[in-house]
Amino acid sequence: MQKGTVKTINYIDGYGFIVTDDDEDIYFNVKDMHPKFRSYRPKEGDRVGFDLKREMRGDRAVNVRPL
Repeated sequence: MQKGTVKTINYIDGYGFIVTDDDEDIYFNVKDMHPKFRSYRPKEGDRVGFDLKREMRGDRAVNVRPL
């Protein structure tokens, strides 16, 4: 599990970015929240855990959950 801080989030468009502890920006979609935390709505500055999914277009955070 990776850890980071929510940098920005746009609920209207349904996506945001997480800054990892290694200072890397990772994209995430609001639909990619961990199933157990579907009702959790992260805010900017929240610490979160996530799994990294490698895709052709770049890395993406999935199973995002609060820490």
